[in-house]
Amino acid sequence: MAVMIGVDPHKGSHTAVAIDQAEKVLGELRVRSSADQVDRLRSWAAQWPQRTWAVEGAGGLGYLLAQQLVAAGEIVLDVQPELGARVRLLATGHSNKNDPNDARSVAIAALRPKDPRHVAAEDHAAVLKLWAKRRRDLGSLRTQVACRLHAVLCDLVPGGHPKNEITAAQAARALGSVEPVGAVARARYELGTEFLDDLRRIDAQMRDTRSASR
Repeated sequence: MAVMIGVDPHKGSHTAVAIDQAEKVLGELRVRSSADQVDRLRSWAAQWPQRTWAVEGAGGLGYLLAQQLVAAGEIVLDVQPELGARVRLLATGHSNKNDPNDARSVAIAALRPKDPRHVAAEDHAAVLKLWAKRRRDLGSLRTQVACRLHAVLCDLVPGGHPKNEITAAQAARALGSVEPVGAVARARYELGTEFLDDLRRIDAQMRDTRSASR
């Protein structure tokens, strides 16, 4: 008998509900998020050899569980949260939201989809995507630090730095030419050196990120 097991994942626990092709509930299990969560789920589901798992938000909150199930050799479908909510609303006329209802709605949504979204084990492309995002985040952070450094240099050096782009070496030379006089100027100078340290650290992190992604 082919069985669909819907899973409503949460940070602290996961609720699974198994249904048959007539949408009849065959069993229910709630497991705490832990190192043995997949073993417990698979041990419970072993009574249905012909099973498919439907994880709500397999690209989001359910990502880790879905990937663990796939790695264990299970067939896993990704069900978008709005699909499960739509099934629940159509079935009851109201949200009636709780974990078992959510899991059952996920399973029903995955029973007869027009275009089922199979979850695949992530490969090197996912690694590259992670490092690319890290580099983008660092780039945004570097831009913020560079803008603040520009602002400080404008208060310390006539005309500030002449170009929009600034390197750590250029900033170091500009600060090296400053002899701050007075408490305010010294505070700005110290702030500028801190921004320079931040810039150097971010540049080093971006270089490390580039090497890691190769």
